[in-house]
Amino acid sequence: MRWGHTGRETVFGGILGAALALALVTPAAAFDIGAMTDAERDAFRAEVRDFLLDEPQILLEVIDRLESRQAEAQTASDETLIATNAQELFHDDHSWVGGNPEGDVTLVEFVDYSCGFCKRAHPEVMDLLERDGNIRFVVKEFPILGPESEQASRFAIAVLQSAGDEAYAAVMDRLLELAGPPVAASRAQIARDLGLDLPAIEARMDSAAVSRVIDSNRALAARLQINGTPTFVTEVQLVRGFLPLEGMQRVIEAARGDS
Repeated sequence: MRWGHTGRETVFGGILGAALALALVTPAAAFDIGAMTDAERDAFRAEVRDFLLDEPQILLEVIDRLESRQAEAQTASDETLIATNAQELFHDDHSWVGGNPEGDVTLVEFVDYSCGFCKRAHPEVMDLLERDGNIRFVVKEFPILGPESEQASRFAIAVLQSAGDEAYAAVMDRLLELAGPPVAASRAQIARDLGLDLPAIEARMDSAAVSRVIDSNRALAARLQINGTPTFVTEVQLVRGFLPLEGMQRVIEAARGDS
């Protein structure tokens, strides 16, 4: 089962107090636990306990049903959030767009350069874009793992604003390929390797234009109830966390209505 101890207690309590209790009483309309004497209530609880010990699979069935309903509710909630924030998600004025800009599906990633799972996901995403060829890919800088994360995002955004899309794509690749955190020395080395104007980039990193992008992305993430990276969003689905290539392919298929 996927439930922790606290989750099981909550589910079992609800089952014992409601669904299973009512299911064990006939006729249902005559059942009123509040009208029971203490002795009747103790006897009823004993019957419920004995029933559960004899038929423990009932609990598993109810938990599975509950998980399914919770997943359905989360999906419906995510779809509403995506639709409400579609313009800022898919067509803002500050995010880098890669892949196929004319693709039939848009995939948005919220990324933090200190995030180990973002680093793990990056080659899978690049492979997905190359294999598919019809995905529009949008990156949202979302630094949440400390000062180095924010400085790395500021560096990348400053590159985008001052040196353009190709330079940004190269910087993003290099930052996500780093084995360790994106410290100042590694950023400087990346700039030198790519022939970028490091002083100009550093001068821009703390500008209002760069801050506006980060603030906007954080506000958008808050509205979407995103608090971790990587998080992926399509027009119909929000995926919190890393997925291997096969999982990402299924997400794209769902966005196209193929599954």
